[in-house]
Amino acid sequence: MTEYDYEELGLVAGLEIHQQLDTATKLFCNCPTTLRDPEAATRRFTRYLHPTRSELGEIDEAALEESKVEREFTYLAYDSTCLVEDDDEPPHELDAEALETTLEVAQLLSMTVVDQVQVMRKIVVDGSNTSGFQRSSLIATGGEIETSDGPVGIEDLMLEEESAQRVEETDDGVVYSLDRLGIPLVEIGTKPDITSPEGAREAAERIGMLLRSTGKVKRGLGTIRQDVNVSIEEGARVEIKGVQSLDDIDDIVRTEVGRQAELVDIAAELETREASVGEPRNVSEVFAETDSGVIRGALDSGGAVMAVPLYGFDGLVGREIAPDRRLGTEFSDHAKRHGAGGIFHTDELPAYGVTEAEVEALRERVGAGEDDAVAIVAADTEVAESAIEAAATRAESALEGVPEETRGANDDGTTRYLRPLPGAARMYPETDVPPVEPDPSEVPEPELLTEKVERYQAEYGLDAGLAEQVAYGQHMPLFEAVVGDGVSASDANGASADGVDPTLAATTLESTLTELRRDDVPVAALTDDHLAESLQLVDDGEVPKEATGDLLTALAEDPSLEAAEAVEAEGLGGVAEAEVREAVLEVVERNAEQVESEGMAAFSGLMGECMGALRGKADGEVVSQVLREEIGNRA
Repeated sequence: MTEYDYEELGLVAGLEIHQQLDTATKLFCNCPTTLRDPEAATRRFTRYLHPTRSELGEIDEAALEESKVEREFTYLAYDSTCLVEDDDEPPHELDAEALETTLEVAQLLSMTVVDQVQVMRKIVVDGSNTSGFQRSSLIATGGEIETSDGPVGIEDLMLEEESAQRVEETDDGVVYSLDRLGIPLVEIGTKPDITSPEGAREAAERIGMLLRSTGKVKRGLGTIRQDVNVSIEEGARVEIKGVQSLDDIDDIVRTEVGRQAELVDIAAELETREASVGEPRNVSEVFAETDSGVIRGALDSGGAVMAVPLYGFDGLVGREIAPDRRLGTEFSDHAKRHGAGGIFHTDELPAYGVTEAEVEALRERVGAGEDDAVAIVAADTEVAESAIEAAATRAESALEGVPEETRGANDDGTTRYLRPLPGAARMYPETDVPPVEPDPSEVPEPELLTEKVERYQAEYGLDAGLAEQVAYGQHMPLFEAVVGDGVSASDANGASADGVDPTLAATTLESTLTELRRDDVPVAALTDDHLAESLQLVDDGEVPKEATGDLLTALAEDPSLEAAEAVEAEGLGGVAEAEVREAVLEVVERNAEQVESEGMAAFSGLMGECMGALRGKADGEVVSQVLREEIGNRA
């Protein structure tokens, strides 16, 4: 990938971080925030959504374009779905738990909390909300984070409802699942203070650390998303949505810088050529006898082939502007938004069953010379007409350079066109939810994860690596809950009277669970109650440490069990010392010659044999002590 001089290009970037909160209920109703399997849906219903006007009578451009494609939206509902999620009942009051967590985030970002929280409606007609809008509230403004490239300002902190989960595309539209709809979500928007791809990633990592420091955010794929705003001096602001992984952010920024730089160069070349875009026209007769499968299929079903001449574009439509993406791909993205499968263009023809003779006839039909290009769309007549108009409009934008737009992140680090940038016209007040006057003084500032790492080492006696794993891990809140307060490294075993041994808890949550996951044990089925009860049983000596994995495996495979029930069902209870000694004696006698010749050097080999004989049901420390005694007696 080409490395650019970002300062010379005038790169500026900003982030919008969206993080789901781990609350008991959703933002505007009492439904749980647990995700469901679509197969568990108990009913489904459909909606058609259309944009509405703002307070000033304006219609948002992004919503208007979205509505031009008539689509049916199907929603999967569950036994936990309520009328608020169906949009058949007004929303309830703003969830107090979600607001409290958001105020904690505001403190960590050094932000000023607003005097009154007013819920707004943000028009969204892509089907991701049954109501046709998303509810959002401004909570705080004016914060800052530190990075190695200097401070990055925080513009605003929003609390809003998560959208519905897209399940599948159908011929008629989109199927959404309502389990995710309404989960509380914070949105953190930075100022455009970021000037390098690495700086974008570092800022996102810092914000992510601060969010996790609350211990009240959801973890896992899809629970946090990063949108990146990127522009260069001669380019335009482009919002890239849906970056799922921190590892992708710097690559996304690099690729977008390259795309904009290429588009700027193409615009300069088009200006030199005095290029222009002609009027779309029907060219179906050119392909009346075609062997192209795509075009033949469209014509045989009563469709049409529409074309637009691109004067002066020859060789540029096929020019690469990002890995595996060309200027023509941009045109195709716009055509696809109107229902077409894509476009063909003369920079890539003859191909796809289109002959040289048909290309020449096409050029003659639209008046295109050797310095010109032609783009075509074959589809249902109405679709073909709207799609070629969209492609032509995008070609006209190429004459100017980089269009402002919203793009989606692809898995390969490239992006695709989604819609125009939204404007203020999509926001208007939510009259069904009363405003709230927050009191940030009642909310304590959370401990940073970096501070937790230091405290875990000092107070719990964990080594630096394990302390960092726990602090940054998914189970940090559970760890703190089970170990209790007041643990000191000077304690005999590191545990308090009220809590589980910190080292036991840390190794189980970070090492044992990881090992079980690698062995394909369904550890995702384990609840916090399963883990807490299991740790307590092991810490109390009712289950040997060596059987911890067996206990958790049993619970993961049958989550309906409680830990004590799994212990009994699997026979995982501890073994009495008399039984341990009997098993150890049997092993020692079976290996009497080795013991007599090697003495205590035989310990390591025999220890494994003893643990195997006891099937992991005895505490390793007890077995070790008895084995040493018996070897000493024989040596």
